[in-house]
Amino acid sequence: MSFLKPDSSIEYIKGVGPAKAELLRKELQISTVEQLLFHFPFRYIDRTQFNKVKDLNADGEWVFLKLRIIKLTEQGSRKFKVLVIKASDDTGNIDLVWFRSHAWVKDKLIPGKEFLVFGKVQNQAYGLSLPHPEVEALDNLNEIESKQKFIPVYSTTEKLIQKGLNSRAIARITEQLVQNFIFEDIQENLPPYIIDKYRLESRNTSLKNIHSPNTLQQIESAQNRFKFEELFKFQLNLAYNKSKRKNFQQGFLWNSAGESFTNFYNHLLPFQLTNAQKRVIKEIHTDLRSGKQMNRLLQGDVGSGKTIVALLIMLIAHGNGYQSCLMAPTEILAKQHFQGLNELLSNTTIKINILTGSIKGKERNKILEDLQAGTLNILVGTHAVIEDSVQFNNLGLVVIDEQHRFGVEQRAKLWAKSKQLMPHVLIMSATPIPRTLAMTQYGDLDVSIIDELPPGRKDIITRHIKDRHRMDLYKFMKEEIQSSRQVYIVYPLIEESEVLDIENLQLGYEKLLEYFPLPQYQISVVHGKLKPADKEMEMKRFVDGRSNIMVATTVIEVGVNVPNATVMVIENAERFGLSQLHQLRGRVGRGSDQSYCILMSADHIGRDSQARMKIMCETQDGFKIAEEDLRLRGPGDLSGTKQSGLYELAIADIKSDEAILLAANKLANIIIEKDPLLDQPVNQLLKKFVMQSSRKIELGRIS
Repeated sequence: MSFLKPDSSIEYIKGVGPAKAELLRKELQISTVEQLLFHFPFRYIDRTQFNKVKDLNADGEWVFLKLRIIKLTEQGSRKFKVLVIKASDDTGNIDLVWFRSHAWVKDKLIPGKEFLVFGKVQNQAYGLSLPHPEVEALDNLNEIESKQKFIPVYSTTEKLIQKGLNSRAIARITEQLVQNFIFEDIQENLPPYIIDKYRLESRNTSLKNIHSPNTLQQIESAQNRFKFEELFKFQLNLAYNKSKRKNFQQGFLWNSAGESFTNFYNHLLPFQLTNAQKRVIKEIHTDLRSGKQMNRLLQGDVGSGKTIVALLIMLIAHGNGYQSCLMAPTEILAKQHFQGLNELLSNTTIKINILTGSIKGKERNKILEDLQAGTLNILVGTHAVIEDSVQFNNLGLVVIDEQHRFGVEQRAKLWAKSKQLMPHVLIMSATPIPRTLAMTQYGDLDVSIIDELPPGRKDIITRHIKDRHRMDLYKFMKEEIQSSRQVYIVYPLIEESEVLDIENLQLGYEKLLEYFPLPQYQISVVHGKLKPADKEMEMKRFVDGRSNIMVATTVIEVGVNVPNATVMVIENAERFGLSQLHQLRGRVGRGSDQSYCILMSADHIGRDSQARMKIMCETQDGFKIAEEDLRLRGPGDLSGTKQSGLYELAIADIKSDEAILLAANKLANIIIEKDPLLDQPVNQLLKKFVMQSSRKIELGRIS
């Protein structure tokens, strides 16, 4: 197979062929030899260490045992016989099971003799077993040790497994490739000065060792090489992208804050801004006066006042003769923004409107005409604003709320609506982002943080209550309702689930009626399967104070602002992640009354769930909560990476590889600071892989 090159089709690898090659292409997006080589093992089975029977319990765990055969029995009918061999070590017994190839096994495994057994544990009701394990006589121990000591485990899919391409099969194919491939054909992509500085293995040696290691040190060296390469590539792309925008991406020049901003700030602002809000506005205005395109992330907890900051920046745009657009991920949130902004602008001449998918006919046409004519100054909307029929007269500023809910391509369509230069971009997020995650998701943005809540806001009292104390909760809810306050109750599911032991919303609603009967109490019910008109009606009842309780799914996570609601009850709180719990808690505490967040859980919950409940009760600092969420749960989909396609990591983990990430980030920034366009001869390899990512860089420049 030495004729194989990195770009050769995988069908020419021994053991693959056209049919399996097509499956691997469809299921794992692996078409070439190089792509297979970069499909890394996600763990290894250590055949140099023996397990003990007494320690086995995990179903699906790969183990290596030294066992003595006790007895052989055949079970079942003549047509379908199962061979069961009872074996033991000095700590316990286990069954070795074969459903076929009985004769070969019976001849080989003699009672009283010791064997080396390698296989995957099955933990059934009747006990532990190893189906079809690999078995070697103890006499062959030296021969075993000369073979592969660390068995690589590869990710696969259900469909591939059904077709015989499980992890072991992929390992065998990859081993065939490793034994015959000329690794010198894989080109180095890091300059010598980086390899020497960080004492990295060469790329081709690391590729060979990561698939076919002989020692733990080889595994660690190979993994560290590719973790660094991967994280450094991302950080270099982001640093290059940010430098290019700051140094070469011309933006609208707005030297003056303008009369619209000054008049509103001095005479119409309904409350005093916090020092954090004032600081952030100054940071943003510095960008707008630079003559370069702004690309800034505005972070702040729910209720910290991001929207009023966004409005003031839109007023700067208006004062300089430009239109603004605020895009929100849901119609509910878009309407919430529009209503709030419209009220704030009611005593000005600034024209604002909203565009969503439900606005049709003459009303829609009038909005589009005003927008194109330039008489509409601010447009609030959902993804409907990116449709081709929506044309701005002079778009200068784009504000995105919760941008991780939009794909890069969607955002690109909006930026393209600016006819002259790229518009200034302000991204708002109420999801505090841990430092390491921000470095991969938002590394090319400037960041402003509102780390101060408006004065008069009281801390939300958070309590964890187990199901056995539910009656105490209902008593407390009735006391709050009798004081003319309102209550949210949020459920994670709206349909019966045989897998998860969760009370669904409908069942919860029916139970509530026993303790909060009609017509004495009024209950709104809101979930994602309601028709938009019905959802709007139910929400309006609650917002207007005509219902006492809103029973909802997480659809109310964003978009509902009810200052009179003082209690947030989260059912089955153990099923939610920390960031989502924190977001839901932020729905209350909007008024002057004391507010409460009640985390309801089953009587018995796991250690991680218990830890989440404890953190929620101890702190309301969104950044601390986000760091803990990352530690307990991993990055998850907080970053929206599945939509962006920019930051999917193949081998590195931003949680466990923080030290590598920080080193990669520092190096990338130093290199770009000294050589912004990577024109120096020593950086030509780096420029090559940055240029290969040019499509993603262009998307990255969007946000």
